Amino acid sequence: MDALFVSGDGFLLTHSEQIVTLASWTAVPAAYGWRQAVTRGGLMSYGTDFHDAWRQAGIYTGRILKGEKPIDLPVQQVTKVELYINQVTAKKLGMTVPLLLLGRADEVIE
Repeated sequence: MDALFVSGDGFLLTHSEQIVTLASWTAVPAAYGWRQAVTRGGLMSYGTDFHDAWRQAGIYTGRILKGEKPIDLPVQQVTKVELYINQVTAKKLGMTVPLLLLGRADEVIE
C-alpha cells in the first residue's frame, strides 16, 4: 500500500478539501501538515501549532512596536507541533493505528 505526505504550504492548504477528497476516493493513506485536513476526513496530520506560531509572531510584533530593533531579536523556531489522527478514516482504509501512536496524539477523531 502506498502512502502520501502532503506538505503544509499555502497552495496545498487552500486546496485541502480537494486533496483530502482525492486521497479518500483513491483509498491512499495520507498524512498532512495541517489539522484541518484531519477534520475533513484525512488520516492524520503532524505539523505546526499555528495558533502558537501566531501568538509568537504577535509577541515579536509587540517587541518591535515598543522600540526593539528587529536585527537584535533572536530567530524563532516552531516549538510546538501537533499530532491528530482520524480513526474513522483509518477504519475505512482497513488500518489499525498503534496504541502508542494514539496515546501520543493531541486529538483522536473517532
